Amino acid sequence: YDRLLPCPGDDLPVRIEHLFVEKNGNVVDYLCQALSLPSLYVNDLIEFGAVYHALRCSEPPETAPKEHMEFYKRALAMDLPRVKGMSVQESQKARRIVSKHEEVEAGSYMRVHVHPRRFPRQETLAGCFFSLVYTRVFFVVRCYEVDWKSRILAENDLFVVLDKPAGVSVGGSVDNLEESCVTFASRALGMAFPLLVTHQIDNCTEGCVVLAKDKDFVSNFNRLLRTRKVDKRYLVLAAFPVPLGIVSHYMRPDHFAPHLLSQDKRQGWHLCSMEVLQCHQVEWPSEARLRENGVSNCELEHDGHAYECEVKLLTGKTHQVRAQFAALGAPILGDTIYIPAAIARRQNRAIDPVLRDDGQWSEEREERWILHHGSSAPKLAIGLQASSISWIGDTTIDILLVDEEPIDRESSQSNFSFHASSPWWRAT
Repeated sequence: YDRLLPCPGDDLPVRIEHLFVEKNGNVVDYLCQALSLPSLYVNDLIEFGAVYHALRCSEPPETAPKEHMEFYKRALAMDLPRVKGMSVQESQKARRIVSKHEEVEAGSYMRVHVHPRRFPRQETLAGCFFSLVYTRVFFVVRCYEVDWKSRILAENDLFVVLDKPAGVSVGGSVDNLEESCVTFASRALGMAFPLLVTHQIDNCTEGCVVLAKDKDFVSNFNRLLRTRKVDKRYLVLAAFPVPLGIVSHYMRPDHFAPHLLSQDKRQGWHLCSMEVLQCHQVEWPSEARLRENGVSNCELEHDGHAYECEVKLLTGKTHQVRAQFAALGAPILGDTIYIPAAIARRQNRAIDPVLRDDGQWSEEREERWILHHGSSAPKLAIGLQASSISWIGDTTIDILLVDEEPIDRESSQSNFSFHASSPWWRAT
């Protein structure tokens, strides 16, 4: 260990350390000693938002590994810090350490994500030294090579609209707040405080994202999203054509990918609907363009053609467009999670026990179906762009004071509409 930068050649294996602070002291000094890490690396972890602290350790769930339960039992036997004026739940709530100057108290709990999640992309540099030809391979993280100012589509006193690049998360992750759109867009605009997230799109998706400058805008914009008053359009590059019109499925409420879909309504499953507005044949991207954007071919067979579709999102569930196109037998180019399953389903439709109820569902069949999906997320881009976003709001008092009744287009109401630049797969 030295520093978190330059980026490692690949995401390092997950390493999360759970610690009880043995004596009062500075957080950096304690972690350097407890984890045998250099101070510069610990400082980087704090800067990335990968270090958490709580006055007391919370009880692990029943499904937690055995070592976590043993760790918790040891905690119960220790002298814990005073939590006067705090409930037990409040004392167990872990918060991010945000400064290397913070002090930690003996008996308190710390969680350290030693290997924050990164999204490295391989680059190859060829060169010649006298008669010796060499190739140098190095790795970069997308956020450090983006011209962020050129990605700002619009800005006013309340919000910023960003043309998000693929390969960068919108608001960061539990172990990496630093390498995010929020952080880099805020710096590009010279803001004293970071922008706020109003909605999410996947790391591998590019296109329009609305970021807020204050919490009131976040609340109001989220209300518009809930009442479906925000129009979101996507461009999709699919391996096969799909029919025009409204497509609906039901999604199992999973926290992690893959997200399973059914054509039949099931108790507790969420409705997913989208409208395919256009679908036309285009050329399959060249190998150079795929490589430039980190798009995996995933062994998809093709005849030199792909299909660009315009989609209007009617509901907004995680992975919705990706999972629905895969369920239609037209997976999105580069989608390493859903392409393997779509290929398997095209070869044998009965292999998916969820999409259609054949009366022979079993937990074992479902687990086998999950294993047909890819295990690793796309490294950079896939054929998916949030191409436009629009809504109607008041620019003078509260930009989003819109009733749930039909909108009266008076002079105080403004129509906000923003469009992303050309998607990566189109020739420029």
